[in-house]
Amino acid sequence: LLGRLLEHHARTRTSDAIRSLMDLQPETARLVTDDGIEERPVDQVKVGQRIQVRPGDRIPVDGSVTKGVSSVDESLISGESMPVDKAVGDRVTAGSINKTGSFVFEATGVGSETALAHLIDLVKQAQSSRPPIQRLADRIAAVFVPVVFGIAAVTFGIWVAGMGSLTDAMVNAVAVLIISCPCALGLATPTAILVGTGKGAEHGLLIKAGDVIETAHQIQTVVLDKTGTLTLGRPAVTDILSLGERSEDDLLHLSASLEANSEHPIGIAIVEEAARRHLVVSAPDRFEAIAGGGVEGQVNGISVALGTERYLSASGVDTNREEMERLRQEGKTVVGVSVSGQIEGIIAVSDEVKPGAVEAVERLKEESIEVAMLTGDNIHAAEAVARSTGLDLVVADVLPEDKANRIKALQQDRGTVAMVGDGINDAPALAQADVGIAIGTGTDVAIESADVALMSGDLSGIPAIIRLSRRTMRIIRQNLFWAFAYNVILIPVAALGWLTPWGGPTLAAAAMAFSSVTVVGNALRLKRFTP
Repeated sequence: LLGRLLEHHARTRTSDAIRSLMDLQPETARLVTDDGIEERPVDQVKVGQRIQVRPGDRIPVDGSVTKGVSSVDESLISGESMPVDKAVGDRVTAGSINKTGSFVFEATGVGSETALAHLIDLVKQAQSSRPPIQRLADRIAAVFVPVVFGIAAVTFGIWVAGMGSLTDAMVNAVAVLIISCPCALGLATPTAILVGTGKGAEHGLLIKAGDVIETAHQIQTVVLDKTGTLTLGRPAVTDILSLGERSEDDLLHLSASLEANSEHPIGIAIVEEAARRHLVVSAPDRFEAIAGGGVEGQVNGISVALGTERYLSASGVDTNREEMERLRQEGKTVVGVSVSGQIEGIIAVSDEVKPGAVEAVERLKEESIEVAMLTGDNIHAAEAVARSTGLDLVVADVLPEDKANRIKALQQDRGTVAMVGDGINDAPALAQADVGIAIGTGTDVAIESADVALMSGDLSGIPAIIRLSRRTMRIIRQNLFWAFAYNVILIPVAALGWLTPWGGPTLAAAAMAFSSVTVVGNALRLKRFTP
């Protein structure tokens, strides 16, 4: 009873995930007024007011850019791994982070009308709509207990009517009640789940509730987020193509030297690739970052520019190269390298697949489990990752508010569904899925919304959870069989009075204790489980 009260309290208290989502919205906003910039509480911002955002600021409300250009990290909201360039007319979303430039935008959605507020509502709805798991032991006990009382009453009546002995009738009826005491039945499930969750924790699988163990063995489809789940969540250089006489290392040296002090993820990836190749970068003679376009400057007296095809073309550089389109079709971000006004090379950057991801997908398929990807990233990037990991199904360009609906549709079509994610945009889907699995290196919101956390971030934990659930459920069924068989055999023995010569209720109590010890001992066999 105490356990049920604690479980009820845990399920009805305010969700930590929802509180974490609420914390994403800054408390104040920098309003642009006729008198200058005024900092006001964000709940006082009204639609139509203009707000200034500086580099590093978290955007307070939804809106549309009216002045300036920048790049914005929307990964926590949309799942897009690369910062998104923003210029006049582009939409910005509350909770996303401004990266490089400063801009002004007009508020179009405030309070409960922001995308972030809608995301919070989706998490609440998903958490409240999940049906409770009816445990196997509960279903058996619901039938077993009334039947036992009925057998005890019949035993008492038969002994009184047939033998005329009230004492024998009472002793045998009490023996029936004692020997059928459902202690073993009550211990069959919780002891196995206790050992199973402890064993999971030893292997970095933080299982938050016992009903996850009773559900995971039924999983038919595993849905994976892309950025930060299947991939590392940070860009890395994948291709360097020379279009002139300069070598790849020469192009990389010039590019890394120019990007040496950059805080942009692509610039950081280029510098890291140079370090991996043991190239010594030079301090740039001149450096200028073009918000939303790229960078330009001088390295050792040579004019160098790196950036998007649009930016370089606007600077008079001929970027008409089929290699750029081919790399884009592979889902990669393409950076042109211009030297002295001529396109000299191309650097492609993409989010790398996590080590072990391919093996994890293969192991799931070996268990006849369908593996799908659900991502807010573009279709080219999604399909590139799907090809390299061998996924069965890809659904891309999905907004955060649509992810939970996609999971719901899969539940209707394919049965029990597990969702694996790491970002804020995954929270509604994690809450909606039959089993939500969060990457332990992801956001607090995702971890709080999920049922299981993979503390190391290793995807091999997904098939391990399913195997642990199957092994635990096998133990639970064995325990229930033993508890039930014990009662089926010994209840008639007690009812017929065959225990009376050896102590009646006393022997019944000893037999009942022995059945409980047997169940606990069987559950402890789970300690030998290895993923």
